[in-house]
Amino acid sequence: MTKIIDKAGKVRPGEELPIAPLLTWINANIPELQGTPSVTQYSGGASNWTYCLEFENKSVILRRPPAGTKAKGAHDMGREYRLQSALKSVYPKVPDMLGYTDDESVIGAEFYIMQKLDGIIPRQNMPRDLEITPADTRKLCEAALDGLIELHNVDYKAACLEHLGKGEGYTQRQISGWTGRFQKAKTWNVPKGKKVTDWLANNIPSEEKICITHNDYRFDNLVLNAQNPQEIIGVLDWELATLGDPLMDLGNSLAYWVQADDDWLARSTRRQPTHLPGMMTREEVIQYYCDKQGLKTEDFAFYEVYGLFRLAAIVQQIYYRYHHKQTRNPQYKNLWFFVHYLLHRCRKIINKNK
Repeated sequence: MTKIIDKAGKVRPGEELPIAPLLTWINANIPELQGTPSVTQYSGGASNWTYCLEFENKSVILRRPPAGTKAKGAHDMGREYRLQSALKSVYPKVPDMLGYTDDESVIGAEFYIMQKLDGIIPRQNMPRDLEITPADTRKLCEAALDGLIELHNVDYKAACLEHLGKGEGYTQRQISGWTGRFQKAKTWNVPKGKKVTDWLANNIPSEEKICITHNDYRFDNLVLNAQNPQEIIGVLDWELATLGDPLMDLGNSLAYWVQADDDWLARSTRRQPTHLPGMMTREEVIQYYCDKQGLKTEDFAFYEVYGLFRLAAIVQQIYYRYHHKQTRNPQYKNLWFFVHYLLHRCRKIINKNK
């Protein structure tokens, strides 16, 4: 069983934690953690740095922002900590929050510490020792979508969570916001994307629904029960969560959804096991979600293009840090090419829906 539980690896060079001041802070603020921890780092995240601290009596997770220039409003550990603390009572899949500080003198950045959920994280491929049939995969896919639907159906007003976001006007703010972030992070080797951003600005739907949205809901942000891999026991990475439009949230998820019959370039970028026999196609995902929510599936092109462009902007922000030598992570070296590809997919959908 332990072979299939997700584990962290070696800490990347230049991203080590200063243990002595960190341990002093932990002893003062989370005294139940005992001893000096061993530290490992998760490689899956391409944004915030995530570590596992293994103490004598318990393992916990530490999250901190990356080094270098950060987009305004991005990598806000305090917001992510407070948001998850507020959500926990109405959405139990959120891990327990244990402590937070904005005192950058401790480790060089703000950070928070949370509960470690032991289970399977479906990354690029499922664990080698896990046997999963197409029928099981289908159940997992449905469980993942049901988890997103459950989040979207939380009564945020009754739970006094109106402070999570501005709400109305979300769609307009997202289009202008991500357009601005993309332009600010642009490097010489990526296109301007003007055709895509103009189309999005001119095709904003007249109606929007407001709910709690995760905005990074994908398989490698889920934790599965190791004894029953069709059960979702945790949802991670709430940095981008807010009050927003549920269909835009679904569009965000679909941007990462690589099917078995996608082109070779899409398959080469796959980060989650959406290629497995039994997995839904993107069309089936849309149909399943809309059927459960009583929505129509027509005119979903805007949300697909939005999700792909937003992903292009996120990738470009990450590449910008590598391009300007603010991070040494070799995984980021060729992200500029992926930005080209995502914008190409946006244009392809736009041309198909003229």
